[in-house]
Amino acid sequence: MLPAALDQKAKRFAYAYGEEEKLPSTIRDIKERTGLSLATISKYLNGGNVLPENKEKIEIAIKELNYQVNEMARGLVTNKTRSIGVLVHNVASIFCGLLLRYIGDVLKENGYSMIICDARDDEANQAESIKFLLSKKVDGIIVIPVSDKGDFLKPAVAAKVPVVLMDRSLRNCDFDCVRINNREAAYKATNELLKNGHKKNAVIYSAHNYTGLQRYKGFVEAIEDAGLTVGKDFDKPGFHSIEHGYESMKQLLALKNKPTGVFTTNYEVTLGAVMAVNESKYSCPEDISIMGFDNLILTHIVQPKMTMVIQPMKEMGKRAANLVLKRIGDKEHEPPIEYILGTKIEKGNSIKKLN
Repeated sequence: MLPAALDQKAKRFAYAYGEEEKLPSTIRDIKERTGLSLATISKYLNGGNVLPENKEKIEIAIKELNYQVNEMARGLVTNKTRSIGVLVHNVASIFCGLLLRYIGDVLKENGYSMIICDARDDEANQAESIKFLLSKKVDGIIVIPVSDKGDFLKPAVAAKVPVVLMDRSLRNCDFDCVRINNREAAYKATNELLKNGHKKNAVIYSAHNYTGLQRYKGFVEAIEDAGLTVGKDFDKPGFHSIEHGYESMKQLLALKNKPTGVFTTNYEVTLGAVMAVNESKYSCPEDISIMGFDNLILTHIVQPKMTMVIQPMKEMGKRAANLVLKRIGDKEHEPPIEYILGTKIEKGNSIKKLN
């Protein structure tokens, strides 16, 4: 029987001639190919600095040998897994899907992987997901939270794992956050209805998270600044979901004293509301005007073209990813950073101008 080292070499030689299944390359194969010491190669693989000429030799050998870094083993040495946990409120949301794409682009460029968790709009799932991500030894966590309180993040704080919030702030704690000014965006959106002569405006929103509540406050503020009030029948709290948008719009259209305008406060709500109008005897904007939120797929496939609030989603995703990477190497313990990004209104034909 051959010694283990010789047997390994024999198997690799056999594979070169198509006689054996390929075995994974090891750090010792890189050593033989480059002539460098194991210490130098290990230092490079673990993120350390080596001489430029040695770096080039190692990278060429890695490519030629198709060497795969053992992230678990490297994590034991560096205490870093080069993975980021991303917890979203609902992975089925197109909004979340796009943000995941932009986050993933930045992480990949920086040599990080992404572990995605879905809270399914449930606070218990949200808390369990944080514990799961910590058990996987992620280096940082990006969260689009379900709740408006940060108690579920206490395990991450205790483990000193950096957390960056996206889209939504939390009431009782401070974390790095990337979001828009939801109240201001909603105020401007409502004014689109008001300046087109709509005095009877309804709002469909989520009463269960920070984003929905802030947008509702912006709507009410604009209505009151115009000297008007929000009728009880025109106030439709619920969840940010297609179902809520659909059912609420059906209820509004069934009113004897119907609103002339409706502010739908996120993509799913807008989609549900449009579906309800399309199934009714009414049309938009002739019978009901709609001011929507989030220009994703909807405005490209429905008629009339929707007037929508546009969020800078690509910038949001990239900022959040870069911020969590910054915090991983941050030993200064700087105060939390909050990026509040601007929005714009893209005009369509879903708002009728009244006399």
